[in-house]
Amino acid sequence: MHKWNKLYKYPKSFREEIDGARHYALDNEKLPSVTTILDATDSDEKRESLAKWRQRVGENKAQEIVSNSAKRGTAVHKYLEHHVKGGKILDLTDLGTEARHMAETIIAKGFTDLSEIWGSEAVLFYPGLYAGQTDLCGIYQGRESIIDFKQSNKPKREEWIDNYYHQGAAYAMAHNYMHGTSIEQIVILMCTPDNFFQRFILNGSRFREYMWKWLKRVDNYYHSQ
Repeated sequence: MHKWNKLYKYPKSFREEIDGARHYALDNEKLPSVTTILDATDSDEKRESLAKWRQRVGENKAQEIVSNSAKRGTAVHKYLEHHVKGGKILDLTDLGTEARHMAETIIAKGFTDLSEIWGSEAVLFYPGLYAGQTDLCGIYQGRESIIDFKQSNKPKREEWIDNYYHQGAAYAMAHNYMHGTSIEQIVILMCTPDNFFQRFILNGSRFREYMWKWLKRVDNYYHSQ
């Protein structure tokens, strides 16, 4: 059973769009979001793969799938956010019911190793470089961790979630800079609409490898501006 331990104060931030890209207003800076940097620095191979998928299923169908996935992901996150804060949310729509079942699967199978929560929907930033908002930060399997929730239309292979690891490394580095922590673990808790649960954990030398990969993407982003 997890407990709250509010060791750190997380800042409030305002999101805004600049040239169509999400930014966070923090400390008199407007910093690009982690997802903005990831989108801007995706590999040509990944862009081509996405373009081929859109062509294969058709643009209208592709947009429908993307839109439904985004709505479902938002609903799952909202349910989990209320849960960790000790509240409940009631959404009896088909989407809400589906999201609740997915969230309950993540809680039942993924929260058993979560012992301590420092923050939920915590805003994190690295001055001058980037900002973002992580789902949870705290202690998971005895280690200081960044924990993110994901919904997926189908089960994922680890090699498909590269960007999730980059995202987690970004949040960990920002948290360590802001609060003097030593986070070196990323936990991804994922569920599909048919309630297939997956957990991915990155730590040790592989975490440090992704930290340097993330910094390279930040560097590429600013050099391209």
